[in-house]
Amino acid sequence: MRRYLFAGLLLALFVLAWQGVATLHSVDNLTLASPVETFHALRDDWSLLMDNAGVTLVEVLLGLAISVAAGAGFAIAMHVWRPLREAAYPLLVASQAIPIVVLAPIFVLAFDYGMGPKLAIAALICFFPIPVNVLDGLRSVEPELLKLMRSLGASWLQSLVKVGLPSALPFFFSGLRIAATVSVIGAVFGEWAGADKGLGRLVLLGNNQLQTPRVYAGIVILTVMAIALFVLAGLAERIVCPWNRKEASPA
Repeated sequence: MRRYLFAGLLLALFVLAWQGVATLHSVDNLTLASPVETFHALRDDWSLLMDNAGVTLVEVLLGLAISVAAGAGFAIAMHVWRPLREAAYPLLVASQAIPIVVLAPIFVLAFDYGMGPKLAIAALICFFPIPVNVLDGLRSVEPELLKLMRSLGASWLQSLVKVGLPSALPFFFSGLRIAATVSVIGAVFGEWAGADKGLGRLVLLGNNQLQTPRVYAGIVILTVMAIALFVLAGLAERIVCPWNRKEASPA
């Protein structure tokens, strides 16, 4: 409870500081909308914001699902076949140096306007944490456990299923929490590259039309969406990996 109180206090201080800065005479209203103006935009444009938020949420979830499936499979393949790991891992790391704003128009040209480029961009942005964390988890298995499985006559597949994957689950959820947060950024970039619906497009149009309160209202909803996905990933970890839950120390 104390942690939530401190979080609420910090949020209140942030909102107060935001309101204070927004009311300064030297700050232009077209540059920074106050929390009160943002709240009014949320209230007045609620239907419009929610319609576009639904589109963005679908893109986020589908892109995240693609990255999870592809990333986990790629990590298992690198773990099983060492030459693939030695060849692909440096390229995987180097791929993060490529600006997504450069790739976004290329995806639009490749997949045409529609859901395809947005899913590709969202999946690409949240792909990296999944294979890196899953691979670290698979390689963190204690050698004694693997020796025990071999002494019991288990195949490499049985060792992977019964020892490797359970050990990698906490690492997987660590990557999933990161991927779930940045997946929202991927969907917004995809909508900026080309879309007719979505919160990213609505924020971009609001910025071009000098509707600053609506822009901040969209940003608030995107932030809440990312936080909610992060929390859901943490709850899923507590359900799937109960052994990884840290025991509370006695008072």
